Amino acid sequence: MNPRFPYLRRLFPQSLGGQLLVMLLLALAITQGLGLLLLTDERNRAVRAALGLEAAGRAANVVLLLDSAPADLRTSILRAADSPLVRFKIGPEPEAPHDSTESDQVLRQIRQILGEPEREVRADVHALSVATLPMPDGVPVAMRPMHEAMMAGRTDPVELTLSIRLAGGDWLNVRTMFHRPALQFSPQALLPLMLMAVAVALIAWWTARGVVGPMRTLAVGADRLGRGLDADPLPMVGPSEVRETTQAFNRMKDRLTRFVNERTHMLAALSHDLRSPLTAMRLRIEMLDETEDSIRLKALVEEMQTMVEATLEFARGVAKAEPAADVDLTAMLADLVGDIGGVRATLAPSQPLLATIRPQALKRALRNLIDNAVRYGGVANVTVEKEPGIAVVTIADHGPGLPDDQLEAVFEPFVRLEGSRNRDTGGVGLGLAIAQTIIQAHGGTVVLRNKQERGLMAVVRLPVGDP
Repeated sequence: MNPRFPYLRRLFPQSLGGQLLVMLLLALAITQGLGLLLLTDERNRAVRAALGLEAAGRAANVVLLLDSAPADLRTSILRAADSPLVRFKIGPEPEAPHDSTESDQVLRQIRQILGEPEREVRADVHALSVATLPMPDGVPVAMRPMHEAMMAGRTDPVELTLSIRLAGGDWLNVRTMFHRPALQFSPQALLPLMLMAVAVALIAWWTARGVVGPMRTLAVGADRLGRGLDADPLPMVGPSEVRETTQAFNRMKDRLTRFVNERTHMLAALSHDLRSPLTAMRLRIEMLDETEDSIRLKALVEEMQTMVEATLEFARGVAKAEPAADVDLTAMLADLVGDIGGVRATLAPSQPLLATIRPQALKRALRNLIDNAVRYGGVANVTVEKEPGIAVVTIADHGPGLPDDQLEAVFEPFVRLEGSRNRDTGGVGLGLAIAQTIIQAHGGTVVLRNKQERGLMAVVRLPVGDP
């Protein structure tokens, strides 16, 4: 839909099935409506022609009677043919000045009945300027209410004037007035349209069901993959294009899973292999005399040991072996805050909030964020709120905050916060990296923001529920 008309977007269905149904019904309504208008116009033309041809046939038959009857009977013939709506009169001149564009059928009808193509005949059909037909002369008083009721609500009056030369040289002038027929519409004409609309709706539903179902399954599978939830390969159903897309998604899922597992195993293997030489070096240092060099060497080995342990923890955070489970996120945060104790960590009251997560992994990520807030900001004020389909966890502290250009950089592995917050603390700079990796594996996001007054705020957004 055109973005310049947002109200149309709100009215238009957002689903593929709804859009397909609306477009098909709209196309059906337009085509059938145009067809109905064309059919109605043709019917109106036929009715208009019938009205004129009836008067033409009557006039031609009167001409035949006048040509074959004695002159003294003409008055009687005219009186018998005359009626309140059709007037017959004989005169020396034609009252129809010329032939109009709508008189071709009338002229053919008269000449065909007379059997004389050479007979001079004039016909003039023109619309009257009045809104309704004037009351014809000679209509009996008793018939006037009936005539007015019959003409009530009708518009577009038409006058037909015929002039036919008689055998004696005079002209028979015939004048009649009638209304162009109103719209010839029958309610029964809607029945085929309704039947076709029902048939189109059923076909659109069946077609959309075959396409939308596999596409929705594909969307669910992609969301589960983004959240790190294990899932079986998607079934190959639907049209060929959808099956090809599903097959490509299954191949992509296998490749991503294999790549992440290989990278995680490689990182864990390297860190594990470093433990043995580090342990041997530490034992040898313990056997040396305590000198300035041995003390420095021991500190370096311990630092390396800490980095290896942190790297293993990072690798475990990336791993996805832990099964997902439905967990009360509010209760989990209450446990983490309770482990710290005192007034250094608080949790605002909140309702239970269920989320499908890997409990131990997410608890490690949230603990890292809370520990950072306590370590660098002195306090961790935790809140959890529910938005449509999203759980928002906010962890705020009262520390000095961070420069704006470091709010994203601190999530990189081995980037330490001490240079900007507190140089007396330890760590190897993997806490936030581990937290971000685990949260992203759940399909969520984590961002850092400086508070307006003082302090830093970590905002975690997690999808809730099993997709």
